[in-house]
Amino acid sequence: MADVIALARQLGHAIQEEETYKTIMQAKAEADADETLQQLITEFNIKRVAINAEACKSDRDDEVLRKLNEEMRTAYSDIMSNEHMKAYNDAKQAFDKVVRRVQAIVQQSADGEDPDTTDFSEDCTHDCSTCGGCG
Repeated sequence: MADVIALARQLGHAIQEEETYKTIMQAKAEADADETLQQLITEFNIKRVAINAEACKSDRDDEVLRKLNEEMRTAYSDIMSNEHMKAYNDAKQAFDKVVRRVQAIVQQSADGEDPDTTDFSEDCTHDCSTCGGCG
């Protein structure tokens, strides 16, 4: 078992050397350092808390809720249009694809598939009854 754990740790190191990992870490650092983006995220979270507080009131004001929801949607739109958030989301999608592929290979290998040929398929529905085979 120790050999498998050691190999998993080596895999962890290899993942952190993967270019998509480096890209997402850089994008995260840039997003974290973007004061405008961080302020937008704070405003979004404040709106979300205000919506929850208003919704829980016994005498809630639907007009206030409507206004807060509109403000929260605007804040969300501003966040998602921020260049650093866009870069982070793009990097995350690329890295998540690598992680899904690694996970699929490990899982399928644990299920008895050939580790040298098994792979991830973007078309996988995760419903094996519809499957013609991965890879």
